[in-house]
Amino acid sequence: MADFLGRQLLDSTRGRIVARLRGGSQTADDLASALGVTRSAVRIQLASMERDGLVARAGTRPGTTRPSLVFELTPQVEQLLSKAYLPLLTGLVQVFADELPPAEQERLLREAGRRLANELLGGRMPGGTIASRVAAASQILNEELGALTRVEQNGHIRIRGTSCPLSAVTGKHRGVCLAMESFVSTVVGAPVVECCDRSQRPQCCFEVVSARARPRQSRRRS
Repeated sequence: MADFLGRQLLDSTRGRIVARLRGGSQTADDLASALGVTRSAVRIQLASMERDGLVARAGTRPGTTRPSLVFELTPQVEQLLSKAYLPLLTGLVQVFADELPPAEQERLLREAGRRLANELLGGRMPGGTIASRVAAASQILNEELGALTRVEQNGHIRIRGTSCPLSAVTGKHRGVCLAMESFVSTVVGAPVVECCDRSQRPQCCFEVVSARARPRQSRRRS
């Protein structure tokens, strides 16, 4: 998916600017000269890209009459275009599988899921009823981790996805699903079990085991 989005971005008009900025920060004049377009056209694109979080201002550079703004890519775009994350993650999980006993693999992956939850939320877990916390977990999966999930309540409370943001790994290693199980459990504040489909097209699924309606107070990580 990231590879497709990266190609889509680079094939657009914005992509020509992105390609130049990958080599380092530049001004609108630098970009206009390199791309053979007017400075005004570049400024319009940069303003739009700044609103969309693709570029950010990185200071100024002395100009003939006044300083010129310098632009750089945001870390989010660099991550989108990188192809290193998935191979490295796959390699790390395989090392765990080859070198560690199953119980130790599971412990480390579950700990990774818990730490990810705390990192994304800064230790401030959602409060409210179990239903509201499950809804918050689903939203975090979607907005922060690129999943596409919804909450189901038909005798059980489940977070069910139509895809899996880690599908290249989960199809081979159930431990990655256990990491996400711990992630969801940490956010929800109740026991959760994964019910993921790891077949040809993996899909996320997490079911709350103990659905108590008692509100939970937000807590701060020390």
